Amino acid sequence: MDMLFRQIQPYEKGTPLETKTLLDFPGHFFEQAIKALLCLILLALVGTIGAVVIQTFIDLGHCFAAVGQETELHHHFKQILVDVLTGLAIVEVYRTALAYFIEGRVKVTYLIDAVLVAVLTEIMAFWYREMDPVRVGMVILLVLTLMFVRIMAIRFSPRRRELAEGL
Repeated sequence: MDMLFRQIQPYEKGTPLETKTLLDFPGHFFEQAIKALLCLILLALVGTIGAVVIQTFIDLGHCFAAVGQETELHHHFKQILVDVLTGLAIVEVYRTALAYFIEGRVKVTYLIDAVLVAVLTEIMAFWYREMDPVRVGMVILLVLTLMFVRIMAIRFSPRRRELAEGL
């Protein structure tokens, strides 16, 4: 029961120190619960990355088996490329979740990186299909917008402002 309460002693000039007892149970409990659930998510992401690596090697084996057939080989190359890009997208999501676990906040640049990798994966998956020009234009506009937001997030980040104020 002692862990539920914490002693805070505020310092004020000219006055004696006072002891206040605050109930910190809900905040501490929910913070620990979120960290525990986030650990499970991180473990699931590591397992997913492992599954992507295994699938990539399976597709690589199919690629070696189809060396003589040009159309099959082309399909397997595309599948390996999509597997690798999917793995990279999952790594970016893992990196975002890990940053939240360590720092207690999500960096906008990590989120944008994860979305950019996911969008580029989808572009690569549809590369060999016929796509409507309007859809291609929308995807290009989405990528350019994400790039612009990422540049702005870096340019106007709170950390950069703190460094600039010290000059």
